[in-house]
Amino acid sequence: MALAAVGLALTALAVHWGARLGTASAPFVGRYRLKVDAGTLLAPAVAAAVLLAAARGLADRMRWRVVLLAAYLSALAWALSLAAVDGGNGLAAPVTNAGEYLRDVPAVHDRPGGFIAGFVAASGEHATATRQHPPGPVLLLWAVQRLGVHRPAAIGLLLTIVGCLSVPLVLVAVRSLCGAVAARRLAPVLVLAPYAVWVAVSMDAITATLGAAMVTAGVLASEQHRRGPPAVAWAAASGLLLGVAALFSYAAPWLALSVICVYFVRRRALLNTVTGAAALLPLVLAQLVGFVWTDGLTAAQADFSIRVEPMRSAVVWGCLSLVVLVLACGPAIVASARKIRRTPGWPFLVGAAVAVGFAVAAGLARGEMEHAWVPYFPWLLVAAVAPEQRGGEPARAPLWLAATGALGAIALEAILHTAW
Repeated sequence: MALAAVGLALTALAVHWGARLGTASAPFVGRYRLKVDAGTLLAPAVAAAVLLAAARGLADRMRWRVVLLAAYLSALAWALSLAAVDGGNGLAAPVTNAGEYLRDVPAVHDRPGGFIAGFVAASGEHATATRQHPPGPVLLLWAVQRLGVHRPAAIGLLLTIVGCLSVPLVLVAVRSLCGAVAARRLAPVLVLAPYAVWVAVSMDAITATLGAAMVTAGVLASEQHRRGPPAVAWAAASGLLLGVAALFSYAAPWLALSVICVYFVRRRALLNTVTGAAALLPLVLAQLVGFVWTDGLTAAQADFSIRVEPMRSAVVWGCLSLVVLVLACGPAIVASARKIRRTPGWPFLVGAAVAVGFAVAAGLARGEMEHAWVPYFPWLLVAAVAPEQRGGEPARAPLWLAATGALGAIALEAILHTAW
């Protein structure tokens, strides 16, 4: 909390000194407003139910599959309750925003191949979000509409349903590498994490789910009892998911570092070859159709240098982005950073931490990181339940971390309005 307070104080000073921020709601992008009505009561009710269940130790007594289902449904209820603060527009408005992907869906027509082939050449005509990403998000929305889902609120609900799958996927990976006790005790921290504010109706949450599935598949591939074809199949699945995630976000491949570290820890280095080869398949197929991933990345960087860099100071926003990191993850990230050397799950933190560090050091963290870093946030919290002493028992269910995270999310949703 002290770190957050210091960060907000520095933000206020930056605004006072007239720093180039490009937003009226630093350290976030959007605008501040205060909204407290009947819709704001749902989120506290969901948080109270989750905390009560955790306090009674239900996760320790339930079967593992029931824990995963309960964690997923709780995360979904939490994200939807936060979106409900904005009333009926909570699910629809982020989808219909002029700068979002839905605006470009009509350009696909009945020729997705043509859209992919001309994606880079037509990047200047795309919506802001589309210009900063590969064609995956637009194609997903096109496919959703082809399946008959047209109403913005229904699309928003579907995105949230898929985006919340990252929670059980992360728990499966943590159970494999850190043990069942650690995974069960991490569940309420992930479920009530403040970054759930940006999970609802978010294409970045879709990327988070793809990234979590990729890491989890790699973890399952490298388990000691899994050898031969089953291990190869899981490693190939991890690679395919990595390739697909790369078609949704240019930053998604950073999570592959976590898989590499897992293979290293478990002495399964040959699986890197399988995962790496499989990861190339979606990218090669996209290139055969006409989309060259590196060309798309170059176009996105060019747009960033024209549209964002002149408006936002790299130094100031680099610091502000770290404030966003603390506020979005809550006190759990401090606990996780403090105990990183005492958790066998350190490989999970490598990919996420390197991605965040690179974005800040390279001057790419210039706002909107509360969305861009959604795929990394859950992995940065893994060590929060690490033992206080190396080799000791995992920490007891950190209810105060989950509770303060929930309070942070409720406060953020009440005072911050974004276009997403």
